Amino acid sequence: MAFSVNTNLGALQAYNALAKVNAQTEKAQLRLASTKKINQVADDTSGFNVGKRLEAQTMKQQARLSNINSAKNFLSTSESALQQINDKMNQIAAKGIDADDPLKDQASIAKDIRTLANEISSILKSTDINGVQLLASTDGSTAVTAPTYDVGGVALTFDFASTDLGSAALATKIGTAGLTSTTDATAIAAAKDAAFTTAAGKVRDALGKIGNLTQAVESRSDFLIAAIANNTAGISSLFDADMAAEQLNSTKGQISGQIATAMLSQMNSAPQNLLSLFR
Repeated sequence: MAFSVNTNLGALQAYNALAKVNAQTEKAQLRLASTKKINQVADDTSGFNVGKRLEAQTMKQQARLSNINSAKNFLSTSESALQQINDKMNQIAAKGIDADDPLKDQASIAKDIRTLANEISSILKSTDINGVQLLASTDGSTAVTAPTYDVGGVALTFDFASTDLGSAALATKIGTAGLTSTTDATAIAAAKDAAFTTAAGKVRDALGKIGNLTQAVESRSDFLIAAIANNTAGISSLFDADMAAEQLNSTKGQISGQIATAMLSQMNSAPQNLLSLFR
């Protein structure tokens, strides 16, 4: 073994070992502090790229899930309103049949029909979400175009108001075709009219369509919830640090660092042993 004062190879190697131990310890401590396994791209280039793609995909899925929740609110509100309308139209139809009984009070029956018709008209005109009319315009003269929702990449337009229900025609029918007439006989006749029966059928058709749309929306919701959970698990496996393992690495690194420092100190002072040769 050669002895040199100018170059202390052992001390240099000990220094390099100490630097390596300190770097590993700092990495473990950073992961403990951030709770992340990947704190910079260099930690895992492939894992970083895959994880960020999953994060972007998850954010889109969460936005779609939010749209679905809005769609559910739209459908639920519309369904509640149409159920009330359906019930009241059934009552009007029953009142029309009831009026065939000569022992019944025609004036009272007509009053009931007018009251129910006015309630239906009010529901049509006032059913809205955040100012957006769902079934008919505020004056009941025209149907409305329902919004379109992106539910998991599939665009659904809930246009049952203008297409299937024909709420404009229904609102007009109730408002102008006799159901609210001050003439008792006219109001009762309107309750038996074929157009009114057709309108009542459209209300039921609209309710059926809402049921089908709700099933579709809930299916997409279940799919997105599962997809978000799976993506979240994938992101966690890529980015989240194993806290127990990193704590062990940190403790091991601190101990190794102390030992390496002591060895560096000893090796750094080794050349002083050469002085004994000159005594």
